[in-house]
Amino acid sequence: MSYKLFWLIGSFLLLLAMGFYILLNPSYEKSFEAKYFYSLGRYDKSLSLAKDAFVLNNYNRMASTIMAQSKIALEYKQYIEQAKTYLSEINLLVRTENISDADRARMRMMSQIVIQGYVKLSSSVITDKSLVKEATHYRDEFIKINEKISTSI
Repeated sequence: MSYKLFWLIGSFLLLLAMGFYILLNPSYEKSFEAKYFYSLGRYDKSLSLAKDAFVLNNYNRMASTIMAQSKIALEYKQYIEQAKTYLSEINLLVRTENISDADRARMRMMSQIVIQGYVKLSSSVITDKSLVKEATHYRDEFIKINEKISTSI
């Protein structure tokens, strides 16, 4: 019975020491902070902190993962912002009474850029689902716009 108690206490102390190491290590401290900012949707701050943590300890898997996921999230954010900009430009063009062939070609080009941009995005299991859903929504909208433009020409 004393051996079991010895191993139990030893295991507990080892886990406690590991926990203190992780919490007191500056690299992991920055990693946890980066994870916090990632969960808030502040991907640029998260990426910066994860890079700092990775520089402190390049074996820090948490920093590496958060850094990669923050880059992916920023790509999604950039894609969504571009889609919003193009959609507002297309809405301005559509409001005019006569849409010229040049305007149609411009709208088709913008829609194709957004559609092809979606293909270049890569997500993972950890990627924020709301970003993926919003990006998919804009891709679908631009597919519809592209089909309408193609049929009207």
